[in-house]
Amino acid sequence: MTREELIKRIKETAYLEGEFILRSGKKSRYYLDKYLFETCPDILKALGEEFARHMAADVNLIAGAELGGVALAASAAMATGKNWVIIRNSKKGYGTGKMVEGVLKAGDVVLLVEDIATTGGQVLEAAKIITEAGARVDRIVCVIDRKQGAAENIAAAGYRFESILTRDDLGIKDDK
Repeated sequence: MTREELIKRIKETAYLEGEFILRSGKKSRYYLDKYLFETCPDILKALGEEFARHMAADVNLIAGAELGGVALAASAAMATGKNWVIIRNSKKGYGTGKMVEGVLKAGDVVLLVEDIATTGGQVLEAAKIITEAGARVDRIVCVIDRKQGAAENIAAAGYRFESILTRDDLGIKDDK
């Protein structure tokens, strides 16, 4: 799928207008429903290939935060042949009670994938869990940057940030 086709497919599949409250608490006149595009095999496959283009040679593991990053990390893993892990939002009160599902080891170099970045709060929490395990986040790559502070917040936290697409690529005007 070409970049133009990917943009068209994501916008026609997941762009909604109305009044929405985002995870960050911000109000928005539009919403990009990640689950609508992540559940379309053609889009998910194309995104896996896009994430692969952002992977440095020394990356040996891909990570995605639950829930939106799970399908993306799996898709990126299939496109690259690299193993992947799920970073939980909170410990479960049963079973192993781990914050990381899969194998994350000290010394691993991780590509952390994200769906929609607004302020970067959730992905920064995931990055903290990865670094506390002794691994290194090579970079954080999101599908869509809403251009509302995520890039700046992630850079301020010391991580490299990239996006496959931005709000501008989708032809979406700022909420202001």
